[in-house]
Amino acid sequence: MGRPLSNIDVALLKKYDRPGPRYTSYPTAPLFQPAFTATDFAEEIRATNAPGTNADLSLYFHFPFCDTLCYFCGCTMLVTRDRNRIDEYLRYLKREMASVAPLIAPDRQVTQLHWGGGTPTHLTPDQIRDIASTIRSSFRFAPDAECSVEIDPRELDRAHLEALSAAGFNRMSMGVQDFEHEVQAAVNRIQPASVSRQVYDWARELGFSSINIDLMYGLPHQTLASFERTIRGVLTYGPDRIAVFNYAHVPWLKPHQKLIQQADLPSPEEKLDILKMTIELLTSSGYEYIGMDHFARPDDELARAREERTLYRNFQGYSTKAGADLYGFGMSSISHFTNIYAQNTKTLSEYYKALDAGTLATHVGYRMTDDDHIRKYVIIRLMCDLELDIPAVEKRFGIVFDDYFAAARAALIPLEEDGLIESSPSRITVIGPGRLLLRNIAMCFDAYLERMSKERPIFSRTV
Repeated sequence: MGRPLSNIDVALLKKYDRPGPRYTSYPTAPLFQPAFTATDFAEEIRATNAPGTNADLSLYFHFPFCDTLCYFCGCTMLVTRDRNRIDEYLRYLKREMASVAPLIAPDRQVTQLHWGGGTPTHLTPDQIRDIASTIRSSFRFAPDAECSVEIDPRELDRAHLEALSAAGFNRMSMGVQDFEHEVQAAVNRIQPASVSRQVYDWARELGFSSINIDLMYGLPHQTLASFERTIRGVLTYGPDRIAVFNYAHVPWLKPHQKLIQQADLPSPEEKLDILKMTIELLTSSGYEYIGMDHFARPDDELARAREERTLYRNFQGYSTKAGADLYGFGMSSISHFTNIYAQNTKTLSEYYKALDAGTLATHVGYRMTDDDHIRKYVIIRLMCDLELDIPAVEKRFGIVFDDYFAAARAALIPLEEDGLIESSPSRITVIGPGRLLLRNIAMCFDAYLERMSKERPIFSRTV
């Protein structure tokens, strides 16, 4: 699984380039419903925190604020420079924690913490210290907890990183997207390479144990040659991980993306050439292709977890922390326990209103069925292990695989004919170019996809 990917067939990628989920959850978020209420979520918290419960916790905190709008952004975010507005949000985050933390069994410990956004580093160093202190005092942290934060190099100085390091953060994900000035100008994100390099060097000096750099292909004015320059520039940093995301141009979902001119985007053919070059260059430079958008050094925990078959997938992408209950805090954040998903309200006013009323801020959610659990397991194992042990699935769930998944087996036939998978009565294995089309393979097992695809366009393209 660690071999470099080369001789990628662009025509084959084009054939399978269609809208589809990213499977950071199954069922996917568009299926969450308002029938699942804040009362339902509170009851689930109590039910999963009976005396003696000691399962691990994963915490996610959403900081929606940014200094400026990046036109490519697909996140739930708000542009503000009003520090009082940010202070108000932090007060409500503390109120939400005060409502939830007492319901959690005292023996449970946090093994994973992630701050996302928006831009968490749009907070001042004092604000970082303040909210981090409340989080640490509200929950019990494992000594080796993985604590990660998303940062924007344009909005910080060394004091921000010092505050994060003192708060226990040991991992960071740094947004770069592209080093070319013309591309940066077209997406309203001017970020000189010298700024990115300075922040990276500070993080290394402060002892961050893992640094990820985020890039994005398919942006306006990108060419094969220009993005190769960006990739080679990133390689000089030597990050532990590199994420190369596919820009999803979905102006019907994110109206601000209309500020990007369609004519400036690379053609579908050039975009695929960029992807091919990126994968071949990174894997030939010593990075393991983990799957989807993720690359990691062979000694990185992600690469080791994939080899040991302990890799997992959640709303932050690939993870090494399987089995932890995810508690999401803040506007639009998502929680996930064994049987449920619960998402907070997506506007500040609704978030504040719910907490002022003394309830949780749940807006929509979902209670999983037995069928959901089976399909989620199959999808995650294919996307993480690149193969599926069919007898193990049958034993775990008490099913006859070929009977239960007759439709999926039929849907996989053309993928096997195109060399994306190999299948037998006992195993399905992702091979060759199939590693680049994991979403397409997973889609064969999605019970809801056909119905959702007919209703309205909601997913980005798979390539």
